[in-house]
Amino acid sequence: MGNCFSDVKGGQQAVGGGAQLAVGGAGGDGSAAGGAGHNDAVDHFFRAKGEVALFTPIELSLSASKLCDLDYISKSDPMAVVYMKRRNGKLEELGRTEVIMNNLDPTWIQKINVTYQFEIVQTLVFRVYDVDTEYHTIPVKMLKLENQDFLGEASCVVSEIVTKRDQSLILNLHSRGGHSSKNLGTLTVHAEEIVASRNAVEITFRCSDLVNKDLLSKSDPFLRISRVVETGGSIPVCKTEVVNNNLNPTWKPLRLTMQQFVSKETPLVIECFDFNSNGNHLLIGKLQKSVAELENLHKSRAGAKLIAPSSGFRHHEKVLRSEFFVERFVEKQLYSFLDYISSGFELSFMVAVDFTASNGNPRSRDSLHYIDPSGRLNAYQQAIMEVGEVIQFYDSDRRFPAWGFGGRAHNGSVSHCFNLNGSLAEVEGVEGIMAAYTSALHNVTLAGPTLFGQVVNKAADIAGHSLSCHQAKYYILLIITDGVVTDLQETINSVVRASDLPLSILIVGVGAADFKSMEVLDADNGRRLESSTGRIATRDIVQFVPMREVHGGQISVVQALLEELPSQFLTYVRSRDIKPLNVF
Repeated sequence: MGNCFSDVKGGQQAVGGGAQLAVGGAGGDGSAAGGAGHNDAVDHFFRAKGEVALFTPIELSLSASKLCDLDYISKSDPMAVVYMKRRNGKLEELGRTEVIMNNLDPTWIQKINVTYQFEIVQTLVFRVYDVDTEYHTIPVKMLKLENQDFLGEASCVVSEIVTKRDQSLILNLHSRGGHSSKNLGTLTVHAEEIVASRNAVEITFRCSDLVNKDLLSKSDPFLRISRVVETGGSIPVCKTEVVNNNLNPTWKPLRLTMQQFVSKETPLVIECFDFNSNGNHLLIGKLQKSVAELENLHKSRAGAKLIAPSSGFRHHEKVLRSEFFVERFVEKQLYSFLDYISSGFELSFMVAVDFTASNGNPRSRDSLHYIDPSGRLNAYQQAIMEVGEVIQFYDSDRRFPAWGFGGRAHNGSVSHCFNLNGSLAEVEGVEGIMAAYTSALHNVTLAGPTLFGQVVNKAADIAGHSLSCHQAKYYILLIITDGVVTDLQETINSVVRASDLPLSILIVGVGAADFKSMEVLDADNGRRLESSTGRIATRDIVQFVPMREVHGGQISVVQALLEELPSQFLTYVRSRDIKPLNVF
């Protein structure tokens, strides 16, 4: 097949080999983008409140056949998007595959996680799009679907897939609403239960003396790894990045979870391709090895010959001079978010509230800070109450440092990090935040500008002190703001400096302002933040949540707040090889 698996940079990036290790199950490979995908933090929150549903986390593999070709010079560049239809008829996006360029029969690598609840009729909707060339450098989660060409859709109930003997279902693609009888191709959906295992292996591959497939330069090789299934076919589980112009490549380490390789004896097909930007990748050679055999290759320091498959004029496979090596093989335990929390690892929250003049005069009913005598909550009070319920659940002592920024004190000076509670830095519970906030509105004049830098630095100081004292704590700074940040570059500098620390930043936007600068801080475009000195953030630590989307019913506040936190937390502890407190 030799397709181009594209997320950014036109398909040269790795897919599925550890890049999206996140929140699923036992600390594994969660890739769901929506609320129906399993998230340890969300599940734990609802279970603690007695809202427990019987469910099985599953992952979906997708492939398509005979798609419509909407491109004039080349073939369509398809991407699939999966939705769950809610009871009110609205569609909730669960996730997107990568883009495969120039292919009408794609097999996508990126899996979609779904929480299967057998007592509920769960309708899935699949939509396939042709992604225009001008968008190929944009990460798929950032693509605006209205700018892409629609290729077809299909729907089914989750139980239709899981009750099939081979857990695979073939669906006919049709136009929106199913009004056209035109054949738009088929979509095959395969379901597998997510394995509750922490076992994973981290492997570094290299090849030597690859056959050159290019005329004017050297091949640009990448590896695709697929798992052989019982039916005889194979399911792609990951691919490496492309190494340009190199016949002796060493690829970046891949992390394969038990979910991907099932057992150490399961056969894996490893194919080496020469990357071509038009999507017509040339197979250099392949071999079949299990994880156990890959481990033996590493121990022996021996190479394995690549095989050129039979072709139309050659009926037998040819053993090539090209060799395949396992440079590094390490077995790892991937502990989950809940493994850490249940072992005594503490989450500590800090809160900062925007007191800038852009919120409007608190005495005016139009102000986001207006305190209604009838008791109706303003935008900030709503955010504090709704967000507070979630954050105090995960904060062990429910005592929060609570600050304001952008306000003018009685002495006339503007402060960009002051205690909401006067001389006391901490408040107790959501009620304490609400009381301190109301009190501060009477004692502080709204001013500006909107500067996040000092608040972020203050939070980073606290997290850094905890780290130096070897405390098992992870900090979350919650910033509630009405919008435009003035010191964007200074804030980026502060976030980049803090990315080495046990800290995440949740920014909650209230009101109807333009929050584009917040989306820059969120770094969901696939590019890590870069400081003014050229330093790149160690990891993404910012998440932005617009409350208007929560109140619009597009996302739940629990899901919105906790969507990225487990993955940010796990990225931190894994990078430092920190284990749960009960693991020695």
